[in-house]
Parts: sequence; structure tokens; C-alpha cells
Amino acid sequence: MSLLFYAWGEPVYVLLMIFSTIVDYTHGMKVEENLNKGNRKKAFRYVISSAIINLSLLGFFKYADFIVSNVNIVFNTNIPLLHLPLPIGISFYTFQTMSYTIDIYRGDAKAQKSIIDFGTYVALFPQLVAGPIVRYQTVADQINQRIHSEEKFADGVNRFCIGLGKKVILSNQLAVVADGVFNAAIGNISVLESWLGIICYTLQIYFDFSGYSDMAIGLGKMFGFDFLENFNYPYISKSISEFWRRWHISLGSWFRDYVYIPLGGSRVSKLKIYRNIFIVWFLTGMWHGAEWTFVIWGLLYGLIIAMERAFLNEWLEKRSNAFRHIYVLSTVTLLFVIFRSLTIGDALDFYKVMFGLSNNPIVSNQLYIYIIDYWYVIIAAMILSTPVVKIAKEYINSKIDVNESKSLQILYGLSLSMCVLVSTIMLCSSTYNPFLYFRF
Repeated sequence: MSLLFYAWGEPVYVLLMIFSTIVDYTHGMKVEENLNKGNRKKAFRYVISSAIINLSLLGFFKYADFIVSNVNIVFNTNIPLLHLPLPIGISFYTFQTMSYTIDIYRGDAKAQKSIIDFGTYVALFPQLVAGPIVRYQTVADQINQRIHSEEKFADGVNRFCIGLGKKVILSNQLAVVADGVFNAAIGNISVLESWLGIICYTLQIYFDFSGYSDMAIGLGKMFGFDFLENFNYPYISKSISEFWRRWHISLGSWFRDYVYIPLGGSRVSKLKIYRNIFIVWFLTGMWHGAEWTFVIWGLLYGLIIAMERAFLNEWLEKRSNAFRHIYVLSTVTLLFVIFRSLTIGDALDFYKVMFGLSNNPIVSNQLYIYIIDYWYVIIAAMILSTPVVKIAKEYINSKIDVNESKSLQILYGLSLSMCVLVSTIMLCSSTYNPFLYFRF
């Protein structure tokens, strides 16, 4: 059924997923077989073979045109671009299948004997399209033995409703402002409009991706699966290192466990630690997209995290929490300019407008229109990006009796029902439904 779901959107590329499933199923069996025979060298060759095949597929479909275009620029050639459409979710399921064979080699997982069960893991529809990245070892036992209950199903429905609201009610509305600013001619936007645009994009991408993660986790619970959390209120962080422990947790932990630690992690010399940090962040940037903007964005995060490790964290710890929050939010927001821009040149032009280094006006009529039409969405998004509601809910639950608790549960259920109703109306009445992580 997951394959049918995927084929609905990718009728041809579903064959690519089936091929990837067969490759890693057979490689996993061979890795375990050779480990049982005591032949670790041969088992390791199968791990390398799996990685090469998976990365070749990802590289061909995602980075072929990037490589060709750069070759054309450097060598002044005219090699035609392939213009291949990116298979949906390839970055997510490629990392999942790679981690499977690596985990078997490490002894962290057993090879799956049933190709149907392994295929279910690879194609699992709730998180297939936009993550989170689910490792085999976290769901291996759940594939055949899951706990089903009315309470768990209800929790899944609630979580799905919250994710849907994040995506449709908040992210899609914020996208109108963000896309309006970034798609406008650079000479037509004002200074404050540029700041409003990037703030809206910073909120948009959080509610977009965390909304999809919530929907995936909710759908998983409805079917008895427990997926790990992918976001933990990253905008309340007090350092960039903490921010990345709270943002896209599944990707960060994947690079930590399969790249950073195998390179030596923090158990090597200082020089090699910084080397490892930059390798991880170069790959993180490349994972997000085949553009130099993503590479620069990743390397800049690597530089900031290296600086925090070297001296900045010690300095920050002496500052107030408010200062540290401002430092994180400012850094993340400014770097999202590069992430959102199509080219480095576009990003530099946008920075010039933001900091008044161009001839653009301070305010504009369009700025007033955005504020009048979307002020309530922006304020709501800012509040809901913090754990205010979660803290309030926990406080209320600790202060009320059983009867009041039931009344609040009914009110909560009605609120979520209203969230779904509003989301449905907005989806039906609007054709504007941007999918940010489609290209990742």
C-alpha cells in the first residue's frame, strides 16, 4: 500500500525505490552472512557497495546538473543539462537504507529476512515524502509487533491535526509574505519589508517541516509505530549548537552517528575535530540542495559551531539568557537569507537592502499591506514556536480535578476539530500550497 501511495505521485520513480529496497535487502543479508562466518573484511565490502550504489543514485538524480553546470563554467564547455525531476523523498529513503546495512555491520541491528517487511520499512508512507529519517533499529521490532490501542490512535489523530494546522494555517500564510518579498524585484522592496520577509520565512520553514514531521509521527501512531521526535522548539535555543540539537533532529543525529563519530568525533586532536565539523556541515549543506547557496549556508554553520566550541560558548555562558536567545535568532534568521536565495549574488543584494546599504526606501506601501493582512498570523506563529502552550497545558492539568480535566479534554478535541475544519477550507479554497521540503 505504501508503494501504491508513492506511485500515485511518482509512477516511474517507484521502480527506483523498489530497486533501492532490493539492493539493500540483499546487501544486508550478505553483511550478516559474512559476519557470522567471521569474515568482517568481506562484510565491509558489502557495506561499501551498498553506500556506493545508494550515493550514486542520489548523486545522479540530485547533483548531476549541478556538477555539469559547474564543469561548463570552469572549463567553458557546453554540456547539455539533464533536467531530471528529483524523485520524491530520495534524500530520506537513501539515508535510511544506507544506515540499515551499516547498523547490521556494527551489530546494532539484525538483517531482515522478509523482503516485504524490509520494503515496508523503506516505503513506510507516513514519513516517506518529507521525513523524519527513521532508522531501521528504531522500528525493527515494531514492523511485526506493534502496540495498538484507542488511546494511541487518538494521540496519533491529535498529533496529525496539530501538524496539519501548522502547515496549512500558519506556514502557508507566512509563505505568502515570504515569497512575495523574495520574488519581488530587489529594487522594489523596502528595508523593513526585507526584514519582515525573512522573519516570515524563518517561521514558515519551521512550521512547514515540523508540521510534516508531526503529521508523520501522528500517522505512525495510528498504525502502531513510534517515530522519534524531529523538532524540539529550536527557536528557544541559547547557542547554535543547541539549535541544531533541536532542529531536524533525525538528520543531525544521522550525520553524527554515521559521519562525525566514524571520523573520530571529539576523541581526536583539535585540528581534526574542526575538520570533522566542517565535513559534516559541508555534507549537511549539500544534502539540502544542489546549489552553492546550500554549501555556503552549511559551511557558515560549521564555522559558527567551530567558533562556539573553541571560545564562543564560554563567552556566551557569561551573558544573559535574553542576549543568547537574540544571538541565536539573529544568526539563524540571517543565514536563512542564503538558504532562501537562488544565488549568492541574490543573497548579497538582499543583505544590502536589509542593512540599508542600497537606495531602497525604509518603508513601502506593500509593507503596510502585509502587516494589515497577516499581523495576527505572524504574532501567532512567534508565540507557537515556543513551548508556551505546552507549559500552560501542563500547568492547568496539574491544578484541576478529574471532572474539569474531562471538560478540558472535550474543549481540546473541539479545538483540534476546528483546526482540521479550517485547514480543509483553506486547502479547498486556495491553490497556493508550497511544499518546501519537496526539493530536499
